[in-house]
Amino acid sequence: GGAGNGESPVSFTSSCHCGALSATVDEDLPTKGMICNCSICRRKGNVHHFTTPDKVAFARPEGQVGEYTFNKHAIRHQFCTTCGCAPFAEGQGPSGPLVEINLRGVPECDLAALEIGEFDGASL
Repeated sequence: GGAGNGESPVSFTSSCHCGALSATVDEDLPTKGMICNCSICRRKGNVHHFTTPDKVAFARPEGQVGEYTFNKHAIRHQFCTTCGCAPFAEGQGPSGPLVEINLRGVPECDLAALEIGEFDGASL
């Protein structure tokens, strides 16, 4: 949501540590994030922001992106084959295609200032 002052949204980018993979989102930097207690999220520690594919531009050079799926294979967890960081994931959400952005990969995101929600993915 914009402030109604006529300004267009400022984009933000989540990238892996070495910089090979990134996802640039055509939205304002989020003020809220979500953590999840499912078997993979509790291990990776991502702080999630969800958006739609039409708002995201990816940089995924050939051979640089690994992919991992499990359970119902609803989410394609992607990671850099060089540094191992996971700046984003793609999949199907309750209302259609979604992109998960890991806010830990966004340098200008003040993680301590985020309002954090919790999702009980372990119960799914």
